[in-house]
Amino acid sequence: MIKTLARSVREYKKSSILAPVLVSCEVVVECIIPFITAKLVAQIDAGCDLTVIAKYGLLLVGLAALSLTFGILAGHFCSVAACGFAKNLRHDLYYAVQDYSFANIDKFSTSSLVTRMTTDVSNVQMAYMMLIRTAVRCPFMLIFALVMAVIISPSMSICFAVIVPVLAIGLFLIMKSAHPIFRSVFKKYDRLNESIQENVRGMRVVKAYVREDYEKKKFTAASGEVAGDFTKAEKILALNSPLMQFSFNALMLMVCFFGTRLIAKSAGSALEVGEMSALLTYGAQILMSLMMLSMIVVMMVLSAASAARIAEVLNEASTITESENPVSTVADGSIDFENVSFRYSEKAEKNALSEINLSIASGETVGIIGGTGVGKTSLIQLISRLYDVTEGTVRVGGVDVRDYRLDTLRTEVAVVLQKNVLFSGTIKENLRWGDPDATDEEMERICKLAQADEFIKTLPDGYDTYIEQGGTNVSGGQKQRLCIARALLRKPKILILDDSTSAVDTKTDALIRKAFAEEIPETTKIIIAQRVASVEHADKILVMEDGRIVAMGAHEELLASSPIYREVYESQTQGGDRK
Repeated sequence: MIKTLARSVREYKKSSILAPVLVSCEVVVECIIPFITAKLVAQIDAGCDLTVIAKYGLLLVGLAALSLTFGILAGHFCSVAACGFAKNLRHDLYYAVQDYSFANIDKFSTSSLVTRMTTDVSNVQMAYMMLIRTAVRCPFMLIFALVMAVIISPSMSICFAVIVPVLAIGLFLIMKSAHPIFRSVFKKYDRLNESIQENVRGMRVVKAYVREDYEKKKFTAASGEVAGDFTKAEKILALNSPLMQFSFNALMLMVCFFGTRLIAKSAGSALEVGEMSALLTYGAQILMSLMMLSMIVVMMVLSAASAARIAEVLNEASTITESENPVSTVADGSIDFENVSFRYSEKAEKNALSEINLSIASGETVGIIGGTGVGKTSLIQLISRLYDVTEGTVRVGGVDVRDYRLDTLRTEVAVVLQKNVLFSGTIKENLRWGDPDATDEEMERICKLAQADEFIKTLPDGYDTYIEQGGTNVSGGQKQRLCIARALLRKPKILILDDSTSAVDTKTDALIRKAFAEEIPETTKIIIAQRVASVEHADKILVMEDGRIVAMGAHEELLASSPIYREVYESQTQGGDRK
C-alpha cells in the first residue's frame, strides 16, 4: 500500500524531504533556547553586568529568529508536498478509473469511487502533512527535550520517567478504542454518498411519486450513522485533553516540589532557579509532543483505511488489456461471433449469453428483437470490447477484438444507447465528441440526417445553446437525436443503436433509418428495438430469448417461421402502434 501511494509523490519528493529536515532543525533550536535561558538566569543571579545580559539576549533573539525561519520554511514545503501529493493521487485515481473495463467499474460502486477521490484523498493528504512535519517534530522534540532535561539535572529527570509512561499508556488505550470505529465509518460514508447521488439523479422521479419524505428519512438514517460513529469516536478522543492536563499539572507539581526542595537543600549548587524553569519548559514540550503523537496516531488510523481504499483502486488491474503487438487498423465493418458465451462475473449463476454464432457482412443492417433482459445489450457490448467474452471469439473486420488497440476498435464502433449522456456545454461541444474537427456546416448536415437540425434551430441560441448537466433542458427524443448525430460524426465502420430511437415518433424513426441507408451504406448498422417497424427493413433480424439467438432471418421469413417474432409483430400492428 505504501509503495502504491508513494508513486504519487513524484515531483514533490524534494519538498517532502526538505520539510522534515527543516522541522528537525527547528526542534533543535527550540530545545537549545530554554538551556540558554537557564544560563542567562544563572548569570543574572551571579550579578553579571549588562554586557553579558545583552550578549545572551542577542543570542536568544537570534535563536528565536532562526527557529521561526525554519518553521516557516518547513510549513511552506510541507504544504507544497501534501497538496501536490493529493493532486497527484486524484489524478492517478481518475486516470485509473478511465482505464477500467466495465467489469472493473461493476466491482466498485459510483458512490464508493467518489468517496475515495474526495474524502479519502483529503484524509491521506492531512495524514501526509502530519507525517512529514508533526510526526517528525514530536519524536525529535521528545528525545531532545529528555536529553536536555537529563543534562540539566539527572535526578530531577526521574519526574519525567514517572509521568511520561502514565500519559503514554493512557493515550495508547484511547487510540486502541477509537481505531475500530474509524475503520468502519467509511463504508457508511459510501452509503451516505449513494443516497445523495441517487436522490439528485432521480429528483424528477422522487417528486413525481411524492417520495421526498421517504428520501429525507433515508438520508437522515445514513447521515445519522456517520454522525453517530464520529460522535462515539470523539467522545473517546475527548479523554485526551483531561489526561493531558492531569499529566501536565502532575509534572509541574513534581518539578516545583522536588526542585524547590533540591534548591533549598543544596543552596543552588545541585539545581539553580533558571535550570528549574528550563525543566518546566522541557516538561511542557515533552508532554505536548506525546499529546501531538496521539493525534498523529488518530490521523494515521483514520487515514490508513482511506489509504487502503485508494490503493485498492490504484492496484486494480483492468480486466481488458491489449496484446503485445495490437492491430491499429479496422479493415471493414464485418462482425463474427463464434461459439460465444458470456457472463458478467465468475460469481454469476448463469450466462448472460450462450452459444452465440453470428456472421454479419460489412454494410449490412441487422435488427435485434427480444424482451427485457434477454442479452441484447450484452451482445453489442462485446463488439466494442467493453467486456471480454467468457468463451469463444468475437471478430471485427476479420480480426479478434482482443488483438486490436482499444482506441482503434472503439473509434470504429459507435454506440448510441437508449439512455445516452449529454455533457454540460453547448450543442456544438457535445457534437464534437464525435469529431473534434467537425465544421459548423458538417455538424448541420449530420444533424439534418439525424432529424435534429429542425428542433435545434428553434432553440434561442441554435447550435450554441447550452446543454445543462445530464441534458435536462432537452426532451428524451431530442437527446437521442443529438446522440445519433454525435455518433454519425465519428464516421464509424459499425454503428450500434441500442433502442436509441425509443423516444422519437415512428415517422422520425423512419426518416432516420432512411438517412442511414442513403448516407452511410457501407457502415454496418445494428439496431436494437422494441418496435418491429424499426427493424423490419433490416437485411436480417435476430430474435433473442434467454441469452440465445432463437431465430434469424428477414422480416417475411420470421413472420412465417418464428412464433415469438410473429406474436410481437401482431401485438404491435393490432394495437395500432404502426402508422
